[in-house]
Amino acid sequence: MLASMRIVPLTADTWPALEALFREGGDPRWCWCQYWRLRSKDFSAAKVPELRERLRGQAAGDNPPGLVALDDGDQRAAARAIGWVGLGPRTDFERIIRSRVIPTIDDRPVWSITCFAVSPSTRGTGVARQLLEAAIVYAREQGATTVEAYPVLTPEGDAVSASAAFTGTWPMFAAAGFEIAADRASDPSASAQ
Repeated sequence: MLASMRIVPLTADTWPALEALFREGGDPRWCWCQYWRLRSKDFSAAKVPELRERLRGQAAGDNPPGLVALDDGDQRAAARAIGWVGLGPRTDFERIIRSRVIPTIDDRPVWSITCFAVSPSTRGTGVARQLLEAAIVYAREQGATTVEAYPVLTPEGDAVSASAAFTGTWPMFAAAGFEIAADRASDPSASAQ
């Protein structure tokens, strides 16, 4: 873990740092963490600027759509975003609610952890793991009794590309205490209570 890292909710104040992280490239640059929040047809019809503005609007709202890992290492410069985790009540994610692949297990109010983005310059330093731990704490502080996620199943130690692991990896979730609640197409849906 980076000594100068802090993890905070995305707000209008932290938006510029997150925007810079997403512009570094990869999946965030085109989806702006809206993939799970929209129905498939609505996401497909949306243009990148519209998706970016949706996330900016969510950042300015009362319910932050995720947490940002900030590196405050250079005191002369503004904090730099080095990681992101998208999360919220399951009801905030239309794609999940309508999914035929991701099962709804029961009627409990569940929070979903949907995606991660870590700056290429800090990958492999534990940023995603720290984001996961912060997301669990944050969800519980907001009243969640159950947290679910949709990690990719990879043998521990095997390399996986960032674009394939945007939902996180099973070993990371297992280490955080998650259990497989139900199998979906090829990867486990995990939850922690």
